Amino acid sequence: MKFHPQKINDVILIKPVLQEDNRGYFMETFRQDFFEEAIGYSINFIQENESKSVKGILRGLHYQLPPFSQNKLVRVIQGSVLDVAVDIRKNSPTFGQHVTAELNEMNKHQLFVPKGFAHGFVVLSESAIFSYMVDNYYAPKHEKGIAFDDEKLAIDWILPPEDIELSERDKRLPNLSDTNNYF
Repeated sequence: MKFHPQKINDVILIKPVLQEDNRGYFMETFRQDFFEEAIGYSINFIQENESKSVKGILRGLHYQLPPFSQNKLVRVIQGSVLDVAVDIRKNSPTFGQHVTAELNEMNKHQLFVPKGFAHGFVVLSESAIFSYMVDNYYAPKHEKGIAFDDEKLAIDWILPPEDIELSERDKRLPNLSDTNNYF
């Protein structure tokens, strides 16, 4: 695995090393010792989640407040998504800035989204299977979110707005400047 810090250094793009031959391929999708060396601290992933969505579905931008905040390691098993991490650490020099990465079944890239970031993705392919490991359990009473179309965030979701579909809950998320629920 090769670890590539992004423009916000705490977010890391992980590119696997594929061993390919006429039978197919093999790759390590996670190796704790390499991972912890790359991020600089110990982590214990305790839950893995998977979702399937069709083209244009946008999930996010979500996060959980402490003490239930989560580090996430995300990847796409099938299809293609644009993955987004927004820095919501109020004392960070990159507060309100974001990182994007296309994750798909061909490049097999993963993105590490640390605590203190809102996370979301939009499906670019006809469908996508998205997987993510987290180091804290889902806590609905501590779950928050930010509007995907917050103009101050200026996220280019690639798809035109009329092709994006949100859950009813995500349609009601506030802009970053309209909440104080961040780190």
